[in-house]
Amino acid sequence: MPFRPLSSRDVRWAPAEGEGLEHLHLATTPTGVVARSSLIGSRGDRPYGVFYEIDLDASWHVTRFCIETAHGQRLALAQAAPGRWTGEDGTHRTDLDGCIDIDLAGTPFTNTLPIRRLDGRLAAPTELRMVYVPFDTFEPLVDEQRYAERSPGLYRYEAVDGGFTAELPVDEDGLVIDYPTLFRRA
Repeated sequence: MPFRPLSSRDVRWAPAEGEGLEHLHLATTPTGVVARSSLIGSRGDRPYGVFYEIDLDASWHVTRFCIETAHGQRLALAQAAPGRWTGEDGTHRTDLDGCIDIDLAGTPFTNTLPIRRLDGRLAAPTELRMVYVPFDTFEPLVDEQRYAERSPGLYRYEAVDGGFTAELPVDEDGLVIDYPTLFRRA
């Protein structure tokens, strides 16, 4: 499904269970897209407040992201070349080599990144290495995921280890509408 050129827009998601809300603002720039979002919610019995910003080039490659809690915990990484991440201090993160996309634990938006980046190339299941950032530790790790387009506007997400699968309907911009058991568009 070819996606339309993105215009600036706002989107909100709520968790499927419990309390919380994410407000995402997407803005087009001369070089790509900037995503800025605020989230409140909880993981288990631990509440969180998180802000993130993701800079994307025109092909939806992540060039930089920063995530920060309301308590001041922070992680920022940049990708100068595909699959080569550096920290804010310029240190090369060899443990993340080969990861192109990111997956932030508390948002369905990061599923849009590989869906948009690989637009038209997901007819067959495609395995990807992701920089996964859990909201409890902010310690990035490698997560292997698989995406496939099932029909126009519907994508299958699978954890390669077999631990989780979801059918993700997306809108004309590639943004998740419903993430069964986790999120729904507000």
